[in-house]
Amino acid sequence: MTQGLPVRAFKDDLYRQFSRIGKCLSSDKRLELMDLLSQGPKTVEKMAEATGMSMANVSRHLQILHDANLVRSNKRGTYVIYTLASPEVQGFINSLWRISEIQLADITRIKNDFICQFGELDMLSMDEVMKKVEEGNIILLDVRPSEEFKAAHIPGAVSVPLEQIHHYLQTLPKGTQIAAYCRGPYCVLAVEAVKMLQQEGFTAFHMEEGVYEWQEYLVQIH
Repeated sequence: MTQGLPVRAFKDDLYRQFSRIGKCLSSDKRLELMDLLSQGPKTVEKMAEATGMSMANVSRHLQILHDANLVRSNKRGTYVIYTLASPEVQGFINSLWRISEIQLADITRIKNDFICQFGELDMLSMDEVMKKVEEGNIILLDVRPSEEFKAAHIPGAVSVPLEQIHHYLQTLPKGTQIAAYCRGPYCVLAVEAVKMLQQEGFTAFHMEEGVYEWQEYLVQIH
């Protein structure tokens, strides 16, 4: 019996540490912040603007994430810049999205209900888009904020943040085929972009995959 006591203590200590991550991720707001950080470094100000939270609330959630070593921070002038702590954290977050969609039918329903508001959207897979890009038959737009494009983007994509689309379209002939992507399967920027493109008379496609899916694709083919 005495030999089992250290084993029990080891197990208790171990799972107590694992639970720190679980408790940290129990907030929907913290999950959203981590999703934003998966697209690249951001200031508290940028995250507050993107989420509609106050800077005080964003800072509080980031401190909890920092205490669990899920995010890191560094000062750049008067700003504090946050990033995910490691590529493993990003992989974990994306795995969480996939597991959640498989196990929770409400996620697919919520996503589909939202997209249906925009009417019928033509979709292309990443393979289809990449083939068209290589053949020169389509322009691939990255409609995320420009700083996210600078952090990482799909090769061959053109950075055109959503608010700049109308201006960019003035440079293109109407017959141009365009595909748009953003932050991945749960981002709405590309959906909005495709609808705007269609309203302007362009043939436009929505690509659901984002940069992370592209990086995974590269690993698979190599």
